[in-house]
Amino acid sequence: MNVTPQPVTPEPRDRRRRRGLLVMLLGLAVLTTGAGVFSLAIFTSSQTSTGAFTTGTIILGVSPSTMFSVTGILPGDSGSQTVTVSNTGTGQLRYAMSSVSTNTDTKNLRSQLQMTIKTGACAGTTSLYSGALNGAAFGDPTQGAQAGDRTLASGANEQLCFAWSLPLATTDTFQGATTTATFTFAAEQTQNNP
Repeated sequence: MNVTPQPVTPEPRDRRRRRGLLVMLLGLAVLTTGAGVFSLAIFTSSQTSTGAFTTGTIILGVSPSTMFSVTGILPGDSGSQTVTVSNTGTGQLRYAMSSVSTNTDTKNLRSQLQMTIKTGACAGTTSLYSGALNGAAFGDPTQGAQAGDRTLASGANEQLCFAWSLPLATTDTFQGATTTATFTFAAEQTQNNP
């Protein structure tokens, strides 16, 4: 007798396990493919904008640079010089002036010489200073607006009259005396600087 072997049918539990594993693998494949599709389909855009910055300038000019070079002065002599103060910077400025005078020969000519400073070309109009050469000043170089400070807009200028005199009552003690004065003009911006 011939016995034919019967095919073995898998148990239902193994079949379910295979199906579950197959479904899980197919689900993972779909998720992975979907994630790849999403990362490749993002729309993007970008733009740039630039900014350029340039600072302003405060440029004070004084002309002439040498106001006086006087020799042989005698009691009663006097002289004057018109000085132009200018603002060639881009911002409005405010300025003050101070001075220093030498006394190397100890004769103190700097205290004997008289100086007046007025607005306008010589002879001038409004007085800014009148007194001894060694105290010649107007305004205050301290930062901020001070009494006596002068203001110039960008591109503007003004004239000042510097006049000196040696009083007629000057005594013999000043013969051969000498002094040198340095006038310092100091400017600062007015904007954001009350």
